[in-house]
Amino acid sequence: MPQLNPTPWFAILIFSWLVFLTILPTKVMAHAFPNEPTPQSTEKSKTNPWTWPWY
Repeated sequence: MPQLNPTPWFAILIFSWLVFLTILPTKVMAHAFPNEPTPQSTEKSKTNPWTWPWY
């Protein structure tokens, strides 16, 4: 049965993983975000307690 011959499939597997591990991470890491996040203030906002009218 030719599908049990690992020679061509193993080479395809190794080559595809080499592509995934060498080319794709550089393309993903080169991605630039259009909007840089701005840091929010560290002071805590004051919340008012909610008065329950039916209690």
